[in-house]
Amino acid sequence: MKYLIVGLGNIGSEYQNTRHNIGFKILDAFAEASNIFFEENRYGSTASCRLKNQQLVLLKPSTYMNLSGHAVRYWMQKENIPEENLLILVDDLSLPFGSLRLRGKGSAGGHNGLKNINELLGNENYARLRFGIGSAFQKGGQIDYVLGEWTQEEKSQMDERLNTCCEIIKSFCLAGLQRTMNQYNQK
Repeated sequence: MKYLIVGLGNIGSEYQNTRHNIGFKILDAFAEASNIFFEENRYGSTASCRLKNQQLVLLKPSTYMNLSGHAVRYWMQKENIPEENLLILVDDLSLPFGSLRLRGKGSAGGHNGLKNINELLGNENYARLRFGIGSAFQKGGQIDYVLGEWTQEEKSQMDERLNTCCEIIKSFCLAGLQRTMNQYNQK
């Protein structure tokens, strides 16, 4: 079986350490732990690895956040990956920092990357792992907050949260969505 694991983010060094790029950060941690490397391809950087008998394709779209659906749709078709084997890694303002929530489907919740994916896939029936980035911003400051860098306190907790994200990705591919949600959404 093949799985497509997509980390949402924006390309460019100015976005590298921002909250909005947590999807890229999770995939970088997964690739490092798996001793694999990304290479530039059409619509993004990709890496692949085997996890027991599963084939994983990791994708960091180069389309910018608001057009992520183009990359997702292209790689699903290219690799012949069904929607039930798609996992999107995304930031979430409505969850406290470091909270992780795995869902099998759902609305975009105001997230432009998910909106574009929903539009181009024609539905919302794919798994997504939401990484809470909190909402510690003044009214009207959402864009600056999302595109802002992590605080020192957040950075100090990041490795542990990234390790848990990597465990969730592995579990999603090996144990399935429902068992993974049961195990990790309780924490």
